[in-house]
Order: sequence, then C-alpha cells, then structure tokens
Amino acid sequence: MVLFRRLLGDVLRAQRMDRGMTLREVSAEARVSLGYISEIERGQKEASSELLASLCGALDVRLSDVLREVSHAVAVEEAATAPTPIPVRNAGADVVASAA
Repeated sequence: MVLFRRLLGDVLRAQRMDRGMTLREVSAEARVSLGYISEIERGQKEASSELLASLCGALDVRLSDVLREVSHAVAVEEAATAPTPIPVRNAGADVVASAA
C-alpha cells in the first residue's frame, strides 16, 4: 500500500538536505516544532495544508514542486505493486492471468 505521508516526508527531507538545512533551521524558519517536522519527514504524522505551506516557505520551494515530486513517487510505487498480466495457453484459446 502506498502511504502518501511517507512519500511526502521523503520529498521534504530530500529538499531540506539538498539545501543543507538542519531540522533546527527549518523549525525556526517555519515556526513548527523540530519534533513535529521530524515525525512528518519519517511519515509518522500527516501535514496539514497550512503546515505544508509553512515548510515549503522555510525551504524556499514551491508547494506545486513538492506535490509534483510526491505524485511521481506515488506513481512509481503504484507501478511497482501493480499486477503483471501473464498470457496463459488454455486449450487453444489465449487467456490472460494476473500475477500479484
């Protein structure tokens, strides 16, 4: 199962690290507790839209860019877990099975 909050946390952590920022710096800039940001990055807490906007502001990244990255990560995980059709021969007729 794809967990949006885990993928969002991965993207936010990558954005923070790409900018060379610590959790403490993001916490001060976003005015959000360090522990709460840590839980969001680890996918343990859901970020509200207001909190997400504050984190994006602190990271100087557009919300749409973060959501685009998360959307791509969701698509990759969905594709990886999708059943793969397997053609099966059955008495002269083609039958498609699914491997899950």
